[in-house]
Amino acid sequence: MANEEVLRRVADELEIRNLLARLAHLADDGDLDEYIQLFTDDARWDAGAAFGCKVGHEEIRAGAVERRSTGTAGPGSHSRHVITTSAVEVTGDRATGCSIFHFYVNTNEAPQLALLGVYEDEFARTDRGWCLAHRKIVGARQPPEDR
Repeated sequence: MANEEVLRRVADELEIRNLLARLAHLADDGDLDEYIQLFTDDARWDAGAAFGCKVGHEEIRAGAVERRSTGTAGPGSHSRHVITTSAVEVTGDRATGCSIFHFYVNTNEAPQLALLGVYEDEFARTDRGWCLAHRKIVGARQPPEDR
């Protein structure tokens, strides 16, 4: 593999890893107009039975607004998304990723792990840079009560 190809692949992977972080930051504290621009226009956000499947900017944004209005996530909810152990594979203008996520609540006092699961992601290079094209949230479940 030529040096230019290696550099391009590394740069792409870093941009995608920053995208993952930015999505979490904006979900917790940020502007939803900025948040939604990190998705492709036809993106799918699939949280299964927990929060349903949202398709496209309008539905994904509406889902985020709803989570904020109920205090589930977002500014003032004292919650935090933590993304760990991400693996990213880039193939041209498409990429896939798999990340473990932790979702904490009560972060203003004594943080508690509320959910743990896996993000199975697909990314696409767009005129805005890399964007999330599909997120499937797998295995999101609350930790056992006795821990």
